[in-house]
Amino acid sequence: MTRSHPQPHSHPSRRALLGGAALTAFAVATGAGAGTANAATGTKTATTTGGTTAGGMWPTEFPLPNGFLPEGIAIGRKPYAYMGSRANGALYRTDLRTGEGRILFAGGTGLIAVGLKLDHDGLLYVAGNTGVARTHDSRTGEVVATHQLTEPTGHFINDVTLLGDRAWFTDSRAAALYGVPRGRAGTVRTLPLTGDWVQLPDVNNANGIVGTPDGRALIVVKSTPGELYNVNLRTGHATKITLVGAANVVNGDGLYRIGRTLYVVQNRLNLISVFHLNSKATTATLTGTITDPRFDVPTTAARFANRLYLVNARFTSPQTPETTFTGVAVPI
Repeated sequence: MTRSHPQPHSHPSRRALLGGAALTAFAVATGAGAGTANAATGTKTATTTGGTTAGGMWPTEFPLPNGFLPEGIAIGRKPYAYMGSRANGALYRTDLRTGEGRILFAGGTGLIAVGLKLDHDGLLYVAGNTGVARTHDSRTGEVVATHQLTEPTGHFINDVTLLGDRAWFTDSRAAALYGVPRGRAGTVRTLPLTGDWVQLPDVNNANGIVGTPDGRALIVVKSTPGELYNVNLRTGHATKITLVGAANVVNGDGLYRIGRTLYVVQNRLNLISVFHLNSKATTATLTGTITDPRFDVPTTAARFANRLYLVNARFTSPQTPETTFTGVAVPI
């Protein structure tokens, strides 16, 4: 993995800049390593070996079933990753300690699973593309509820985040977000996007979504042309976030936030751009990037301890029942 730092910035100061093409486990916290720095480019790379903060040699790459067509990944408080299939809506669970996994939900004809989020109560919220969102029991895989957010055609329910009392879903083909009540019955809320938001025809617009650091608004990435927006939860007014140090976040897909650090997965660029948000999340300053030779069109990210885990969707490869897929981990 290679990190590049285009300019000095005080946040976040903890970043270890790791690089190399090794597919074996590398240290995330305590492993010893040797590094090289290029003063002209501001790029630092290092190769390390050792264990994770949990103390074991946890794998940094793990297989998914052939033909799985992954896109979403979710991780909760325990070391298990949940991934969804675009092929048939199946769910797969991997033990991060061993890299071993199993099918949790077999899926079915006409089902799709893209973005996922795991709630503290064990409910797994799944974006279902064709106007649908589902809730699953993360222990059994059983479908707990199905929510018809929109008409089946002309919409792409793409990603989800948990904020307040609702799970918020994006629609890549319509200027709206949808709020599903968390862990209870209730009415789905449709939040039209207004303000600076301009919906573009025949392309993916809203994609990844996270809450702002203060929990009062949502951050949405617009994949085309590559913009970030701060969305008012009450009104739906979308304010374009000013990017500093980056012209855009084209191909922006999954978002993950830790405090005021925002990670933007740019899928076909095989890149994660790392931004520091100002206090109101109206400006995002690029502090670095993360690349890795194992990236093969990563789409979304989830965190456990001091690693980000991503799935390789391999959009530029044949999407057949024989196509191989993996999940990979990078340190943060």
